[in-house]
Order: sequence, then C-alpha cells, then structure tokens
Amino acid sequence: MRRLDRLAALGGLLMLGACAPQESAMPSPPTFTYEGNPLVRDRHTADPAPLVVGDTLYLYVGHDEARGEEMFNITEWLAYSTKDMVTWTDHGPIMRPTDFAWAQKDAWASQVHEKDGRFWFYTTVEHDPATSHGKAIGVAVADNPLGPFVDARGSALVRNEDTAGPHHWDDIDPTVWTEPDGTSWLFWGNAELKYARLAPDMISFSGPIERIDLPDFEEGPWVFKRGDIYYLAYASMDRAISPDERISYATASSIQGPWTWRGEITGSAAKSFTIHPGIIEFRGKWYLFYHVGTLTVGDQAGAIGRRAVAVERMQFDENGLILPVEQTTQGLLLPR
Repeated sequence: MRRLDRLAALGGLLMLGACAPQESAMPSPPTFTYEGNPLVRDRHTADPAPLVVGDTLYLYVGHDEARGEEMFNITEWLAYSTKDMVTWTDHGPIMRPTDFAWAQKDAWASQVHEKDGRFWFYTTVEHDPATSHGKAIGVAVADNPLGPFVDARGSALVRNEDTAGPHHWDDIDPTVWTEPDGTSWLFWGNAELKYARLAPDMISFSGPIERIDLPDFEEGPWVFKRGDIYYLAYASMDRAISPDERISYATASSIQGPWTWRGEITGSAAKSFTIHPGIIEFRGKWYLFYHVGTLTVGDQAGAIGRRAVAVERMQFDENGLILPVEQTTQGLLLPR
C-alpha cells in the first residue's frame, strides 16, 4: 500500500473512533456526613445489620415505606458503607423479597455474614402462600458485600411449619456466627429463640433445631464475641413493665451455651415499640446500632412502620460486661 493510501485509511479509522459512542462512566454513589442520630435522614430505615470487611464497615437495613396508619411496608434492603464512621456512602437497594422466587413480600431483618470469601445474606421474608404460609428465612449469596445477591438454594432454609412456634411469624431475625474451626451456627426467632448448626454449604442444617430459654426474649437476636466471651443480644419485653421492647443480653463461654442473662444494654426506642440490635467492633471501638421512630421524612412522621437507624458507642467493664448505653440524638458526636 502506498504511503498516501495508508494515511487515508488511518484517518478513516480515527474518524470512526471519534464518531463511535463512548461508554459513559458509572456515576459514583452519593455520600453524606454523619450528623448525629438518626444516621440516615432522607428515608426511613430499620433493623440495622453491620458487617466489617477490611477497612470498611457495611450497614444493611430494611427500607421502611409505610404511609399513614399502615403498620409495616418494607419492600427492599439497602446498604451503606463507611471507612471512618463520619462519611457514609449510599449504595441503594441490594435485594428485594421477590428476588426469592418462593417469597411474596416483607424485607424484614437480615444479616450478611462473610465466610470463605463469599457473603451470605440470611433474611426474613413472607413465604408465597401458594406453597407455604407465614414468615420464613431465606439465604442469598454474593461474591461481593454489595452483591449482586442471588437465592442460594431456591427455597426457604426455615419455613413456618418447620418449627412448632406459637404463631406464623416466629421464624424471623436470623443472626450467624462462625467458629475458628469453620463451624457456623444460625440463631433466630420471635417469642422463642432457636438455633441450629449450619452445614458446610451454609444453606442447610447439619444438626437439630434447638431452643434457648432467655428472660423476656422477644426477637432480634445478635451474636458476637469479645475475647473469650460470647454475647447474645436480643430485643426483650417485660409486659408487666412496658409493651415496648428493650435490648438485653446474655453471655457464655461457648457458642452452645449455657447462656447467663446479664440484664439490659439499653431501654425502649423513642416512638417505636420495636428495637433491633446490631453490634460490631470497628477500628478498635465497639458500636451498637438500633432503630428509633423519631425521623420525619417529607409529610411522613416517624412511626412503627417508619423507623430510623441510630448508632452509639458501646463499652465494657473490667469483667467484660456491657455498660448501659444511653440513646442520644448526638450519638457519636458526643465525646466517648
């Protein structure tokens, strides 16, 4: 090919490149600065579930969308992240109940658990009445803490009829713990606290479903460990004192107990009869996430179906017992 012909051909290719549509860069997710409690202020959020991965804390919540006198309408789970507890990134929805083909609605409490480089999303949904009834526990999985999460087994891990609980919502609020030897355990329940050993596949059980009797247990268990002590925090209710939930806890020297009741971590949530603990250590400090009902968004004031996640520092005494946590609007802005 002559030199002029080669130049002409090169020019044509350059023109085609200039005219070809360019792939647009993905916009960065929005961020916001923590300004006290509630943490998220542009929408209603509930049932906080923190997870630390490397230098990042991820927070998974249900998106409360009830309007007027509606009690609950939770159609999706949202995710947020932070590296310093000050600047937060809003990652938007990560999953919806109907992503489980066998589920109908209700993005109730969940927890994401990391094991062997994968992220297991244990959560509560309403089962499709065509095949079961009541609340059920599903499992989704992803290779990234932000998903995409997909149904890991194609059916519920726990259905309402799998346990002899007192009502159709007694199988809710899963929390997961993995021992150093790789053995994992699932805890869950309303009115009755249940637990079972998970199989290595993380989507079935390798042992029987057992029960733990704890004073005033209502729902929302959360298991964690500090040093040699296992902790089991939960939403408790003493109806002789109040119809509102508080957060209590028990301790043990083994994940299988026996569990010793230790009292309350914090009292009832403002303007919400439910409360849900999410407890995590991040950068050497311990935090208690919970929800309240004090946030107004647009024309919708806070209520039982419009809650708002908050966070406080949590500390321990010399014996490893949790010091009482005061719920504040200043939150982490207070010197701690």
